[in-house]
Amino acid sequence: MVDIQTLVPDLSVDMKYAGSDNFTGTTVDGYDAARCYLRTAAAQALQRVEKSLRREGFRLRLFDCYRPARAVARFVRWAEDVQDQRTRSRYYPDLAKTELLGEYIAPVSGHSRGATVDLTVLDCRAAGKPCEPLDMGTDFDFFDPLANTDSAQITDAQRDNRQRLLQAMAAQGFANYPQEWWHYTLASESSRLLYDIPIE
Repeated sequence: MVDIQTLVPDLSVDMKYAGSDNFTGTTVDGYDAARCYLRTAAAQALQRVEKSLRREGFRLRLFDCYRPARAVARFVRWAEDVQDQRTRSRYYPDLAKTELLGEYIAPVSGHSRGATVDLTVLDCRAAGKPCEPLDMGTDFDFFDPLANTDSAQITDAQRDNRQRLLQAMAAQGFANYPQEWWHYTLASESSRLLYDIPIE
């Protein structure tokens, strides 16, 4: 696996699980550094996505890439701890915590194979101003049908923004997980090996 920033040094990386700004409310096991690692083919494909978006005045922002298996196990333990409701209002306001297991939080994640990435698009077209995230209708890791890529509840503008990401990723061989607008896996990646190496 390679650090994506060795290919795109100025790529926007906001690794949510390396800090407390995530649905668990704490740094997650295995995230000892805020780095994005991917298998080489996935990293190179993502580099091509970034290059294509930059030509149009947009960029990517990454939230998660390779995920150690121990982090996935931590998510399951968090979901089973029904007493811990600290982040409910922000991440799952309309679902019981017990409903998150399965569809949203699974005991095995493709992220642990190193070819799956969670991300969004930044709009960088305003001269002299910082890039701003496009309005996707929900935040990252919002556990709700509203986060489904083709949700009927979002606005036309939000749908267009999701489609911009979808089309850019699909053009380089990434397939979307329909329940989450931010979740993509390189379709050609056939490895079934799960990794549990901490991110350092």
